Amino acid sequence: MPIAQKRAWAMMIASTLAYVVYVVLVVTNLHDPVADTPYVAPLLWTVGGSVVATVLAEIGFAVSTRREGKAALRTDERDHEINRFGDHVGQAFVVIGAIAALIMTMLQAPYFWIANVIYLAFVLSAVLGSAARLSAYRQNFQPW
Repeated sequence: MPIAQKRAWAMMIASTLAYVVYVVLVVTNLHDPVADTPYVAPLLWTVGGSVVATVLAEIGFAVSTRREGKAALRTDERDHEINRFGDHVGQAFVVIGAIAALIMTMLQAPYFWIANVIYLAFVLSAVLGSAARLSAYRQNFQPW
């Protein structure tokens, strides 16, 4: 399995787990007006945890791949195209989330909802961008 494919798995799993933990933490602390629910600390901790988990996975992949030899670390044109394809899919969700947050800001929605829309957009970007990469690897994606 190419190292880029391992990275996609790590990003998808870490992002999904972090978001599930975030939702559980927020739902268990719901207040009567939902917009008053504390969300900042859980959001920061889960994002930070996701970043740390992804970095640790990267280090683990690098160490295990080093043992396989330097050839396992090489990427070719196909890997670059698959990565670019995944980036395009992921960036679409960042744009959708930004537009949604902009509209919600214009409508003066509470910060709780705006922050949650942005976080969901980032999670969808990471998860669906990684899923697109993994799908491209599985289907033997040929850019040319």
